[in-house]
Amino acid sequence: MNKSIQIGVIGDFDPKSHYHLATNEALRHAGESLGVELKVIWLATPALDAPHPEAALEPFDGLWCAPGSPYDSLEGALGGIRFARERGRPFVGT
Repeated sequence: MNKSIQIGVIGDFDPKSHYHLATNEALRHAGESLGVELKVIWLATPALDAPHPEAALEPFDGLWCAPGSPYDSLEGALGGIRFARERGRPFVGT
């Protein structure tokens, strides 16, 4: 694998959630299919509920808003989505 891509998953990871486990599996499968090393990092929504969440979001090549969440911070989740939309970052919301 020559290329590395870093994806930030906006959500509060719960290892008991089959939605969250399926998200990780889908991203792993996509990376393998494309022949890229895919680094997946979950971003807890309270950490994004700040006046300037850019520092936490800037390093990612794309963002995915996690399915199956009641988010610990809805404002944090919306802030992450707003960041992706306003900066034209690749984004998936499920």
